[in-house]
Amino acid sequence: MPRPKTMPDEEVLAAAFALMRAHGPDGLTFAALAKGTGLSGATLVQRFENKTTLIQRALVQAWDGLDRQTAELMATVPRTPEGAIALLVGLSGDYGGIESYADDLRILREDLRDPLLRARGARWRDVLSGVLDECLVGLPGSSPGLGLLMASQWQGSLLWWSFDPQTPVTNFVRQGLTRFVEAFARGPAD
Repeated sequence: MPRPKTMPDEEVLAAAFALMRAHGPDGLTFAALAKGTGLSGATLVQRFENKTTLIQRALVQAWDGLDRQTAELMATVPRTPEGAIALLVGLSGDYGGIESYADDLRILREDLRDPLLRARGARWRDVLSGVLDECLVGLPGSSPGLGLLMASQWQGSLLWWSFDPQTPVTNFVRQGLTRFVEAFARGPAD
């Protein structure tokens, strides 16, 4: 008698996240995940109880990955305005093309609906904007909170790029953030 297939939760959750990216959260079903992993639907239900829990755990794991990526990039960039730009450009590389970015927006809806996932987003915002504050402290127009303003500019750049994705997202982000930093580097107008 063949032994049942096993797979660590991390791999199952990665497969669940991949299904959500490809087909949206509604496309993640236990049947689709069973087909993609080779595990039985009953095994998956036993592990994850219901679709809500499965989605939440897959997204928590994705947040864990984003936290790791952010920490790795933070460790490599200088605490300068150029380092702030490099950090945000580095975080933009995973968005890929317009189809991938648009698909990921469907997943963001799930983050916004779940208090646990919203808290993860808020925690990431605080870490990211804190390091950006450190990078921007020497600018003439710098004040506490400038890092959050730059992070907001970054997120806006991603959105504006998506309406007319003629250049790679990283180029668009770099150009927009460079203009942002230059505006503060000039200091207040006389």
